[in-house]
Amino acid sequence: MAARRASLKAIDWVAFAERVPPNQKTMFNNLKTRSDAISAKLASLPEKPATIDWSDYRSAIAKAGMVDEFEKKFSALTVPEPVDTQTNLINAQETESNITAIAYTEASKARIAEYEKELEKFRNMIPFDQMTIEDLNETFPETKLDKEKHPYWPHKPIAEL
Repeated sequence: MAARRASLKAIDWVAFAERVPPNQKTMFNNLKTRSDAISAKLASLPEKPATIDWSDYRSAIAKAGMVDEFEKKFSALTVPEPVDTQTNLINAQETESNITAIAYTEASKARIAEYEKELEKFRNMIPFDQMTIEDLNETFPETKLDKEKHPYWPHKPIAEL
């Protein structure tokens, strides 16, 4: 059991708590309390179970051969331990999430750089109350009137009336 205890991963509860949303703090505290209780219970168990004193049973049981049969069956008994099939899947999912997070961070940094350029443009432009129409069209090209698309703007053509 000592080898098994050593192979268990330690949980970083502080890092875990930082990622828990405020509305789920009670569920997190319940999980931590339950985990601590199970860990304490496992730690209190001995590494190896107590050995059975078969000679004591032989002297106490009158039927001959019964204890020998139980001892033989008990020594042949093996309790299978469950195979861990989820750790590899969880590790793969964690790796994939880390890659996604890094890509998102890089894309966010690129967006931030674009927004900084746009913000610098707004900081360096002429104040609106001092702009002329030409300054407005130069600063914001999307405001320039397209005479080919809208030749009669702001009026409607006579055919549409």
